[in-house]
Amino acid sequence: MNIFSNLNTSELRVFQRLNSPAKIQDYLETIPINFERNGQTCYSPRQVLKFNRAHCMEGAMLAATILYFHGHKPLIVDLRAHKRDRDHAIAVFKVGGKWGAISKTNHAVLRYREPIYNSIRELVMSYFHEYFLDNGKKTLRSYSLPVDLSKFDSKNWITSPQDLWYIDKYLNQVHHIPILNKKQIASLRSADRIEIQAGKLTAQKKNQN
Repeated sequence: MNIFSNLNTSELRVFQRLNSPAKIQDYLETIPINFERNGQTCYSPRQVLKFNRAHCMEGAMLAATILYFHGHKPLIVDLRAHKRDRDHAIAVFKVGGKWGAISKTNHAVLRYREPIYNSIRELVMSYFHEYFLDNGKKTLRSYSLPVDLSKFDSKNWITSPQDLWYIDKYLNQVHHIPILNKKQIASLRSADRIEIQAGKLTAQKKNQN
């Protein structure tokens, strides 16, 4: 089965020109943030292109799809935070044996990572000090190993006209690897004032979209 046989002409044009991770990331930056004003969504890649908006999970799945189109595996890593904070999803890829990440976010942090990391853990840990609440408390707690979205090819996830909640559910159920023990959590230093201030910088305000 050719998973890309259902792409329309417009989708093909987009996929064909985005032939590197950097170009995919640049393209994601042009897509407005999905603030989910009418309720929670988990758009398929086709829906993201149709509605022209995406949150982190939706952006990660679109990025993974385009990487897949160009010969990479469509891999997603789920970053899990403390329950008071939000989780984050990234599309990961390998170049020259090193890991990098494509990330859709509205904030100044948790963004693209160059393919310079030796392992998924090393890549994930590059996000740790940027992952904090407005009060400065650092909240990243665990991560999944890369999930290969090709396991859902039989469901035509790429061009589905419906939200992909079954992928979201799968990510929530897979094993997540803790990155801290209780002693380390108890001794964490909060982000300082200038870090908190920088963390509040956003690409868009809610009233823009």
